[in-house]
This record gives sequence, C-alpha cells and structure tokens, in this order.
Amino acid sequence: MARLKLRTFIALPLDDAQRRRVASLQQELADAGGDVKWVEPENLHVTMLFLGQVDALELVEICRAVRGVAGATGPFSVGAGGVGAFPNLRRPRTLWIGVEEGREELVALHDQIEDALLKIGAYRREEREFTPHITLGRVNGDASPALREALKREADWQGSTQSVPEVHVMSSELTPDGPRYNVVSREKLRVE
Repeated sequence: MARLKLRTFIALPLDDAQRRRVASLQQELADAGGDVKWVEPENLHVTMLFLGQVDALELVEICRAVRGVAGATGPFSVGAGGVGAFPNLRRPRTLWIGVEEGREELVALHDQIEDALLKIGAYRREEREFTPHITLGRVNGDASPALREALKREADWQGSTQSVPEVHVMSSELTPDGPRYNVVSREKLRVE
C-alpha cells in the first residue's frame, strides 16, 4: 500500500495589513500588462524552507523540530520592501518583494530550523543562500517592456511592518487552478 506524501514547506505567514499592501502592489504591476501568473493574495507568504514530497508519517517529527526552534526564538518584526526579480530585472521570471527589517532575525530562524531538520534527516541543504522574499508572481515567456519599467519604478516600494508570532508548516496541493495551501501546524515563537 502506497503511503501518503505531501508537498511540504515551512513558511512565515503575512498578516492582513501586509497582505493587502502586497496585493495592491500586485494589481499595480498587473496593470502594466504582461503574461504573469500572480500568487493569489491568500497564498502570499515568505517561504523559509521547501521540503518537497514528505511522507505524512514524518510530519509529526518535522512539526516537533520546528516547534522546538520556534519556541526557543524570541519575537521579532519583519518589514517587506524592495521589488526585484529572479534572475534579474532585465529577464524577470519570478517577481518578488524582499524582507528588509528583521532580515537578520529571519535568516537566523531559517538557519536554526534548517539545522533541526537536517538532524532528523527531513531536509537536504540547498546550495544557494537563503534570500527572504515574498513571491508575487511568475512571468510566462518574456516580460513586456511596460512590466519591466513598472518593476524598476517600484524597486524601492515599502510594505508594512508586522510581528512574527508563529511559523507555519504547510502542505501544498498542485491543481489546474494553482496551488492549494493547507496549514499543517502553527508553531508559536516564545512569548516574552
């Protein structure tokens, strides 16, 4: 009998104010035109670690590892800001907003969760450095000149600042209408 596997990742959720600001920016960029698959506002988040297909039975241990790190981490705030693209603004494929305020704390939290998951064999370290960001959308084909210009105009965009009360272990089901995300667990940061 095949065991259930879930496409799993660790994420930092956005609060409602941040989500509204980001969705407003998405609309401004969409108005510039271009063939972009925009992330639905309810799916906006900061991906901390992507684990891929995980056996459902391993999720308990993964959640326990994330809980241990989150519970030992004091509260902090993050502020979204700066619009960019991977691989770059000349050839944008993935459109994103960076994390400016709280970036060091977020990277430290990522590194601690990564170490905890490596210890239990639930993760394989990525070669590239963790760059905290919120994915706005993915460009299909070449970006229109108007979209590239809009990205340059919004390069210094500033979102709101939000507290980080918890980290989510998420599952993702890919559907023809786009991914459907489910919160597997909400792991609270230490309350001071």
